[in-house]
Amino acid sequence: MSIDQHGDTVIEGLSVRGLPKISLHDHLDGALRPATILELADAAGVDVPEDDADALGDWFAEKSDSGSLVEYLKTFDLTTAVMQTREGLTRVAREFVEDLAADGVIYGEVRWAPEQHLAGGLSLEEVVDAVQEGIEEGEDLADSRGHDIRVGQLITAMRHTDRSLEIAKLAVDWRERGAVGFDIAGPEDGFPPSKHRAAFDYLAAQFFPVTVHAGEAAGLDSIRSALIDGRALRLGHGVRLAEDLEVISREGEEVLVQFGDLARWVRDREIPLELSPSSNLQTGAIERWGTTMEDHPFDFLYQLGFAVTVNVDNRTMSRTSLTRELALLAATFDYGLDDLEAFQLNAAAGAFLAVEEREELIELIAEGFEA
Repeated sequence: MSIDQHGDTVIEGLSVRGLPKISLHDHLDGALRPATILELADAAGVDVPEDDADALGDWFAEKSDSGSLVEYLKTFDLTTAVMQTREGLTRVAREFVEDLAADGVIYGEVRWAPEQHLAGGLSLEEVVDAVQEGIEEGEDLADSRGHDIRVGQLITAMRHTDRSLEIAKLAVDWRERGAVGFDIAGPEDGFPPSKHRAAFDYLAAQFFPVTVHAGEAAGLDSIRSALIDGRALRLGHGVRLAEDLEVISREGEEVLVQFGDLARWVRDREIPLELSPSSNLQTGAIERWGTTMEDHPFDFLYQLGFAVTVNVDNRTMSRTSLTRELALLAATFDYGLDDLEAFQLNAAAGAFLAVEEREELIELIAEGFEA
């Protein structure tokens, strides 16, 4: 199985790019086109490390491949710097949806932190409105090109600041206008979900869905706090949940695994794991197991029955797409169409939508994989 220059491959006669996909963990400020960054930076007077789109793409990939989430996050200083005007936010959101459609995505959730886009004088309401305008423009453009796609906002608070309750109220206020859920992001280690308990209490009282970044740069305690303090319905990454699984014995293909209470709870409750293979390698999230895709515990979790989903995290930083992530996993673990379909069905079941809409997505996925 070979992956072409666009990250695509053919499995059982079907192009992975052409298969219907669900994107649950996709950051807006991690998904800018390098050419767009250059244009917006020029207009805003923002310094850039490279003046060529390809070279800038290389710069992001090199700087992000640090083995540290803290270092990885530093590259966002540039992308957020060019997302401080209404026009810039709307354009980035529109192009984001276009890129998802080109990736075969039929439903996506885009996460971003409004509090990081106020330097140009816009209010929280204005930045959310600007992004929603871009999303709707992108959906209309995709529809005109024959691709039906829907994208919802995951309004995100930064875990190292003190605005989470304010952002939670903003998210709920936009519930009927494009927001489908809430998240906290940023440096994980040292900033547990418990520090934002007031925000999560408010969201729970409003019956508003929550996903929480956990189990990436911090371990089991972070995941536990996401579930208990955050009432998370999904785990953003959650890859380090594998630390709560102990291999007792191996005999041929038979593996005996002892589950910790946390891992068993997540597996038995079918709480989706928003795994991002390439990003997990770049940030060192899987360093306990190794440094290559073969070392990623994705397949281990999948074979044990966890609700694994496949995500890009940040398209620009990882220079990737959902098509490429699926192709990499298929090549690494010898997955077939049934496996790739299972990942999309897990994502559809975990989407922050009404049950009728999730059932519709499941039908579209089944139809697409049978084509």
